[in-house]
Amino acid sequence: MRGGQDLGPASHQEAGSPVVAVDSRQSTPPPPPPPPPPHLHAMALGLGGLHPQGLGPSSAVNSVSALAAVASGGGAPAVVVPPPPPIIPSPMFALPTLNFTVSQVAAVCETLEESGDIERLARFLWSLPVAHPNIGELNKNEAVLRARAIVSFHSGNFRDMYTILEHHKFTKESHGKLQAMWLEAHYQEAEKLRGRPLGPVDKYRVRKKFPLPRTIWDGEQKTHCFKERTRSLLREWYLQDPYPNPTKKRELAQATGLTPTQVGNWFKNRRQRDRAAAAKNRYVPRSHLSPIFY
Repeated sequence: MRGGQDLGPASHQEAGSPVVAVDSRQSTPPPPPPPPPPHLHAMALGLGGLHPQGLGPSSAVNSVSALAAVASGGGAPAVVVPPPPPIIPSPMFALPTLNFTVSQVAAVCETLEESGDIERLARFLWSLPVAHPNIGELNKNEAVLRARAIVSFHSGNFRDMYTILEHHKFTKESHGKLQAMWLEAHYQEAEKLRGRPLGPVDKYRVRKKFPLPRTIWDGEQKTHCFKERTRSLLREWYLQDPYPNPTKKRELAQATGLTPTQVGNWFKNRRQRDRAAAAKNRYVPRSHLSPIFY
């Protein structure tokens, strides 16, 4: 102290030290810039998920402007957090691909068709890959085409069934079932259009309007719903035995493509016609008798 005045910190310097003038305006250093909010600091470090309000990683990209505003006050430049990588599903969740051969597909179709499980047959056809390595051969296989037609018929997609039957040639073994489906589909469409069940005359007109395509018909004319070849075979057996036993009926059914019930009904009707004809021949009117009998 000199003259009752405190010279400040410079008075406590050791003797012989130079006196340094201190500017009172710079005696206090400027305060540092305020730190960024905790969630922005965490986002700058790539921890966007630590936001107390639940901001996820995608919010880091949206907060770049906020980080830049904080960095403008001084300090290190803002760190831009890249967007998270896309989520790629694991291969373990990929659907399996069925790579059956054409013969295997045909065998499965025939098995399911014989079992009558149309729902499983439809699911199996749906599961087949569109880009099958042998798609051309698959689309020409009769068992596969027949299965598709059956599924279309039972699901009511008659247009698809007609297209399959009209554009692919089928063997005689498939004709009976496919012909019945063709006629029944047209019967159902006619009943729906008319709003009433069809009678025999109505069904006859439907058959005339929508004849069987040659792809499922060998061109042989039918008489009384049976082919002429079938009726000839039945007549031959009838001459040998008018009362066939169940074993013979089954043999005839296999030979004609009919059911044993149809074979039995034909024999029954034929016996009735023969009895009626015999009774008519036994009756002779009196006017036709010779006068010698009077």
